[in-house]
Amino acid sequence: MSGNTLGTVFRVTTWGESHGGAIGAVVDGCPPGLPLSEETIQTALDRRKPGGQPFATPRQEADRVEILSGLFEGTTTGTPISLLIRNRDADSSAYENLRNVFRPGHGDYTYFKKYGRRDHRGGGRASGRETAARVAAGVIAAQVTAIVGIEVLAYTKALGGVHIAENRGTVTRESLEQTLFCPDKEAALRMAERLEEARQQGDSLGGIVEILVRGCPAGLGEPVFDKMDADLARALMSIGTVKGVEIGSGFAVADMKGSESNDPLSPDGFLSNSAGGILAGITNGEEIVIRVACKPIPSISRTQQTVDAEGNSTTLSIGGRHDVCVIPRIVPVCEAMVQIVLADHLLRQKAVKL
Repeated sequence: MSGNTLGTVFRVTTWGESHGGAIGAVVDGCPPGLPLSEETIQTALDRRKPGGQPFATPRQEADRVEILSGLFEGTTTGTPISLLIRNRDADSSAYENLRNVFRPGHGDYTYFKKYGRRDHRGGGRASGRETAARVAAGVIAAQVTAIVGIEVLAYTKALGGVHIAENRGTVTRESLEQTLFCPDKEAALRMAERLEEARQQGDSLGGIVEILVRGCPAGLGEPVFDKMDADLARALMSIGTVKGVEIGSGFAVADMKGSESNDPLSPDGFLSNSAGGILAGITNGEEIVIRVACKPIPSISRTQQTVDAEGNSTTLSIGGRHDVCVIPRIVPVCEAMVQIVLADHLLRQKAVKL
């Protein structure tokens, strides 16, 4: 299987399956001398781990990270950093009835068509559990971007059709450390009600995550195939639940005039930010604004129609332990993917302009 590595200079490779012995990541290209500890990574993992939020799967994984290489006396050495997260609470028995049946909305069918076999236990490599390794790697990327003062904040913008009030300018890390990583308390209460309704119905919900990048210098990104917005979209679309990405005004530009979508410049900077902080694939120094649309969790207990490996029609109701919505656990994953892309382009820029 190829396609497990992201990045050019700052490179992240993830490995492992949901019900294997462990998952992990190898980070190559991290500069030496950056402070790093298991405790720092653990703080980020605790925001994503199972059981850490209401309406999340009851699977109780501690998600304790182990740094196996690339660290000496509390700082990075410049060599590959290997991260290990052991699977402690996997229960494969709940998936035995899915050995020869394809779950709607999952990668079961496409994995089988591509490889001729699949790991039916929790989705194997296609499981959302793989994202824990991304979060761990994202912490290392954040140590790189912190050098120039970059801050990445992701939060719940919508869930189950409930949207927050537009308050982007007031979002802070502290305002997000509450239920559902939602900065709008009133909206969060309505989201929680929708989640409870969906759980009682044996169903699931989707939502939107918004990501803000503050303090990003102008000049990052390559002008043709490796545009900053293209690489950000690629990284975020690699998250299994994400089905759409928009930057700045996004799809709304299709209904705008040029006079509305263009961001005027003044001696003090840009007067608007329809471009979302990126022009011609290169950052312009403004706040980068990204939104991702996340589909509902496909594992639901409601009866669904499907086929088995022989092509016979059948129905199934999925048991096991599953989230009702991928939000809020996907929020730290979105932050991590953006940090990885930014760290890579920041280091790439050093080869262009000292």
